[in-house]
Amino acid sequence: MQPLKGLILSGGKGTRLRPITHTSAKQLVPVANKPVLFYGIDAMAKAGIAEIGINIAPETGEEIKEVAGDGSAFGVKITYILQDEPAGLAHAVLTAEPFLGDSPFVMYLGDNLLQGGIIDLVTAFKANEPDALILLTPVPDPEHFGVAELDGDRVVALAEKPPEPKTNLALVGVYMFMPLIHDAARAIEPSARGELEITDAIQHLVDTGRRVEPHIVQGWWKDTGRLDDMLEANRLVLDRMEHRVEGELVESAIEGRVVIEEGATLTRATVRGPAIIGAGAVLTDCYIGPYTAIGEGCAVENAEVEHSILLAGSTVRGLDGRMESSLLGRNVHISRSDQQPRAFRFMVGDNSEITIL
Repeated sequence: MQPLKGLILSGGKGTRLRPITHTSAKQLVPVANKPVLFYGIDAMAKAGIAEIGINIAPETGEEIKEVAGDGSAFGVKITYILQDEPAGLAHAVLTAEPFLGDSPFVMYLGDNLLQGGIIDLVTAFKANEPDALILLTPVPDPEHFGVAELDGDRVVALAEKPPEPKTNLALVGVYMFMPLIHDAARAIEPSARGELEITDAIQHLVDTGRRVEPHIVQGWWKDTGRLDDMLEANRLVLDRMEHRVEGELVESAIEGRVVIEEGATLTRATVRGPAIIGAGAVLTDCYIGPYTAIGEGCAVENAEVEHSILLAGSTVRGLDGRMESSLLGRNVHISRSDQQPRAFRFMVGDNSEITIL
């Protein structure tokens, strides 16, 4: 088998994470202070994939290029592939065909996280050489996913978000293909929602007698497209983090697995892990609870924050209650004024959500 190439799809608009994604690509929203996209790149690099194509959209492509660069930071070579319109995953495969050529490849959705990486999957794909290998995981709500039916170790049918699923096995956002998938993508018609569905292309392989193998994911997998999923992914990643303290502690206490990056300063602060405090963050007279990621250059003062993600440059000051289960974008400032009368005052962008507990 030829060396595998990688294809990461990062062209989605991230409508479910607005307003964060009004100003940033959803694949760059951090989990445990690391952009989601980087987890996919790292997974491919560790599996020995040296050439990676990243599918980008016109709206967010330049930001992704700036953050991910040429791939040298990951030990790979990155090629950027512009997809003019979000016309489906199979369309993305066709758009990437000039880069992929006749190489087998791994396709990875850029806003997905998969525990344990893809080394075992790449090994199985190389050993068995099926026409496609798809990852599956049992889910409680299969009607929201692509769903597979199996006959032993073969996939016999696929359906995209079926109203009455025949199984609970959902397609995880990682696929492995032989180059024959390009012909399959050309052979299908757009779905009812006007997209070339990758499930239809894989079904075409099945219908023409090609071998499509399943792999049931044993660990966790997360699509980080919604706030609750982001917070859950943050929790899962922080749970596996190793304790490391490089910042400065002044009359402060840390408990459990905590990462404090170089340049962070904690004064009379308590941090209960698992949690991560980014470089240059300033924490004063505050409590940071479990499953919290404080980004680079953030400030928290006279406040309590738990089970939340704060992006770079955000500040939280003077809150009477605890802020929890929250996602703050870059340079967001939350504080309580001493002015009277006491009231709530907001400046909020489109598609925001505020809950007062």
